[in-house]
Amino acid sequence: MEQVDEVVKHKPARCVHCGAEFTREAAEGQLIDRHQVTELPRRAVKVTEHQAIACTCPRCGMTTRQAIPEELTRSVLGARLSAAISFVSSRVHGSRRAVEELLEEVLGAPLALGTVMAREREMAQALSEPYRQAKQMIQKASAKNVDETGWKRAGRFLWVAATRSLAVFHLDPCRNRDAMHELLGQKINGTICTDRYGVYQKVPIQRRGLCWSHLKRDFEELSEQKGAAKSLGDAGLELCAEVFDLWHRFHAGQISRSAMRRLMRPVRKKMKRLLKRGLRSPAKRAGRFCRDLLRLEPALWTFGRVKGIEPTNNHAERMLRPAVMWRKQSLGSHSLGGCRFVERMMTVLQTLRLRGQSVMDYLEQAIIALRSGVSPPLLPA
Repeated sequence: MEQVDEVVKHKPARCVHCGAEFTREAAEGQLIDRHQVTELPRRAVKVTEHQAIACTCPRCGMTTRQAIPEELTRSVLGARLSAAISFVSSRVHGSRRAVEELLEEVLGAPLALGTVMAREREMAQALSEPYRQAKQMIQKASAKNVDETGWKRAGRFLWVAATRSLAVFHLDPCRNRDAMHELLGQKINGTICTDRYGVYQKVPIQRRGLCWSHLKRDFEELSEQKGAAKSLGDAGLELCAEVFDLWHRFHAGQISRSAMRRLMRPVRKKMKRLLKRGLRSPAKRAGRFCRDLLRLEPALWTFGRVKGIEPTNNHAERMLRPAVMWRKQSLGSHSLGGCRFVERMMTVLQTLRLRGQSVMDYLEQAIIALRSGVSPPLLPA
C-alpha cells in the first residue's frame, strides 16, 4: 500500500547482549522489517457545525453579520458522503433500508431513510448533463455493442450500448424500435454488434455484426436433437470452433486481420452450404433457423472487416451483469425518477470501471458542481 497515514517505530531500549541502554543516536538503527495494518475507525464520518456570527463594532456600535455560505446550507451532508450514499445504493443492490443501516453501522453516519432517497435524486440531477453528453458520444461511436434486458416496475427494459471505454444505459417501458433509437439516435451511426432480436433488423445489414456465442448455443440445441437436426447442429459447432480459433489467433497477434479474413473465406463458404442444406431439412425448426440466418449471413462476418467489432456480444452482456443483479435484489424502479438514477449511475459506474478511474472522486465532483451552480464534470476521456 502506497498511502501510510501513521508510522509507529518499534525500537529496542537496551542491548540484549550486554544490557547497555541505547543512546538516541544509536536507537535510530536500521529498518529490518515492516508490517502494515489497515483499520476502520469506529466513526469514519466527521461532523462540522457551521456557525454564523454577528459582531458589534466598538467604534460605531453597528452590528455586522456573517452568513453561512449558501452552498453549505443546501444539504446536511457533505459532497463525498452524498456521493458515497449513491455509490453504495447502486452497488449493494439491496433496499434503501440496507444502505441506511450499512452507512450507520460501518461509517457511524446517522441517516434517515428519506435522506438516502433525497441523495439519489440529487445525484440523478448532478449526472443529468454528463449522461446526456455520454449518450451523444455513444451515438457517434463507429463501433459498439448493444443489448437489452428486462427491468421491473416503471422501466420494463434496460438497454446498453458500449465501446471499450464507454457504456451508456437507457431504461425504457418498451423493447421496440423507438427505444433503440432513444439510445442510439434516430440515425444510427457506425456498426453495432447484437444478437438476432428482430428490432435490430431496422439497421442496414452492412452495419451489423452478429454474436457467434448466441449462434453456438443455437447449434448446441440442434445438436442435442436427433436425425437431420443433430447433423446440422454438429456441423455448425465445428464451424463455430474454427471461427473462434481464428479470432483468438488474431487477438493474440499470431495472424494479421487480412490473414484472418483470408482464412475465414473457406469457413464462410462451408457455413453457406450448411445453411442451404438446412433449408431442405425435414426438421421444421432447423429449416426456419437456417432460412432466418441466411438472410442475416453477411452480418456474421462483420467482425473480420470492422475494427472494434468482435465475433461475440459478450462485452455488452458483461456491462449488463451488475444491473441484472441490481434488478433481482431491488425489484426494479418504482418511479421515473428511480429509472433516471439507475441509468445515469450505471453509465458512470461501468464507464469509469472500463477506464480504471475512481468512481467516488467523480461522484463527489459532480455533487460539488451541482451545489455550486457550475458546469458538471464530463466523464473523463
